[in-house]
Amino acid sequence: MGTLRKALIVGALLGAGAGVGSALFVLVTPGEEKKQAMLKEIPEQDPRRRDEATRTKELVLATLQEAATTQENVAWRKNWMVGG
Repeated sequence: MGTLRKALIVGALLGAGAGVGSALFVLVTPGEEKKQAMLKEIPEQDPRRRDEATRTKELVLATLQEAATTQENVAWRKNWMVGG
C-alpha cells in the first residue's frame, strides 16, 4: 500500500510541475503583435546589414576558390583583400 501511495504522490507532483511549467510558458510567450515587432527589429532586416553579409560571403568564397586553385597557403596572408 505504501508503494502505491508513493507512486500516486510522485505522479501528482510530476503533473503539478508540468502544469506549472505549461502555465509559465503560456504567460511568457509573446503575442502576435510582439512577435511581428521583434521580427522588424532583427539586424538581418536592415538592407545595409544584408549587403555587408553578402559582401563578406563573396570575399570568403573568392578566398576559398583561390585557395583551391593555388599551392600557396592563403591563410597566412597579411592582407586577404589582395592576391599574392
